[in-house]
Amino acid sequence: MARNDTAPQPKKQRWYHQVWAAYTMTRSVNPAVTWYILGFFVAVMLVGVVVGLLTHNLVFWIVMALPLALLAAMFTLTRNAERAAYQRIEGQPGAARSAMGTVRGGWLFEDEPVAVNPRGGDLVFRGVGRAGVVLVSEGPAARVARLLDDERRKVQRVVPGSDLPIALIQMGDEPGQVPLTKLARTISKLKPKLTKAEVDQLSRRLKALGGVRLPMPKGVDPTRMRPSRKGMR
Repeated sequence: MARNDTAPQPKKQRWYHQVWAAYTMTRSVNPAVTWYILGFFVAVMLVGVVVGLLTHNLVFWIVMALPLALLAAMFTLTRNAERAAYQRIEGQPGAARSAMGTVRGGWLFEDEPVAVNPRGGDLVFRGVGRAGVVLVSEGPAARVARLLDDERRKVQRVVPGSDLPIALIQMGDEPGQVPLTKLARTISKLKPKLTKAEVDQLSRRLKALGGVRLPMPKGVDPTRMRPSRKGMR
């Protein structure tokens, strides 16, 4: 009899396991999150009770308030989980790349930095999307400006004679820089100017420039700290 060499597939994680993992991670960073969740849940339920008493239909309004209270609690957990995830990776090399991974809308990001300052440990990551090319730096503003400008010129040499939009973003807490928690939102706000076909072609050409091998920061990926809303339905 033939032996089945097919490896067993890992079990799909249940939605409540995802919720519990997000909660325990968030509580380790912010112990007060439990009270935030309970506070919003109780507040919504109290509104339902008050309305029920005023309309003399208490049971109906309690039933109506329960799913809204659960939704408020889930929203509170989600927001705090994302904030806690960013706090765990902030300050680690590659934190910007982890945040860039949460950007949606057809963006393609290199896994490794495209430039590194070996002395200061400054990094530059590159992404390609319908808004063009985005170069994101990690490090003090005084040092990364030149690093970003060098990478901008490299990109322009790969696509000569074009008016390719190239956005330079400094990630950090100094004046003029974008905080880690707002990096994904800043990239998402860039206006589309290329077609999907142009994005694919540009991405292939830029991959020829290569990158620098660098381990991603240990911690929690913000993209995985969002409890599944589909499972809650």
